[in-house]
Amino acid sequence: MTFRPQPLSPFASTRHYFGSELRRHRERARLSLVQLADIVNSSKSTLARIETAELMPPPDMPSCLDIAFGTDELFTGLYELAKLEVHPDQYKRYMNFEARAEVIEQYGAQALPGLLQTEEYARTFLRCQEDLSEEVIEQRVTARMARQDRQRSANPPFRWAIIDEAVLRRQMGSRACMHQQLASLLEQVDTPDSKVQVMPFSAGLHSLLGGALTLLTLSDGTSVAYEESIEAGHLYEDPDAVKKWRRQYDVLRANSHSLAESAAMIRTAMEDYRP
Repeated sequence: MTFRPQPLSPFASTRHYFGSELRRHRERARLSLVQLADIVNSSKSTLARIETAELMPPPDMPSCLDIAFGTDELFTGLYELAKLEVHPDQYKRYMNFEARAEVIEQYGAQALPGLLQTEEYARTFLRCQEDLSEEVIEQRVTARMARQDRQRSANPPFRWAIIDEAVLRRQMGSRACMHQQLASLLEQVDTPDSKVQVMPFSAGLHSLLGGALTLLTLSDGTSVAYEESIEAGHLYEDPDAVKKWRRQYDVLRANSHSLAESAAMIRTAMEDYRP
């Protein structure tokens, strides 16, 4: 089957421009993807995805490209700019990473992460957003439930969640809705594929208070971080940035209740919502 290069959009973002410059210099040097991959110690598929801006270049690649093409610091400079910008398709990219992740680590400060939500809890949570129609809400609930299918598959990702005590104390929807949600959460506290910890009020302030964080680890060891505030989210792919979020998550994990203590706190909270 003949390989056909995918079309490029060089001016959509710095990442797209990086990819288009990579292809331009590669074709000018009359190098195939396989030949260039051998020169910069990469793979054909990785280079192809970088050219189409599907993948952020690894941190050591820009300097290798500058050496290979004799471009001084062209690719190094473009990489530094690409790290600073928000990718235009970042949520779509996040969903792609989540679908392929082998390890999913999450923190929720005010609400449960979507992968832990029951259908009624998700519906109630989405209704808090006043600009969403019932049709859109139902579409998002369906999509959210579909994302959980992988956890029930034959080869589920390993998932670790830390939730703030506020998630247990703030009633979301009816008492029955909360009781059902906490019962579902309790079942996932300590299984071979799922762990849940509660960050208690008694632990005091911490660096992730007020936000939400997801760390995804892929089969090749690549990690990305997705941080959410009230109205916006940001996907981090640069290893140094991901390392910063990783350290904060690890500190949070160390200061949270143990699995047994977390289960006990969830059971206590369930009593408050017994219909």
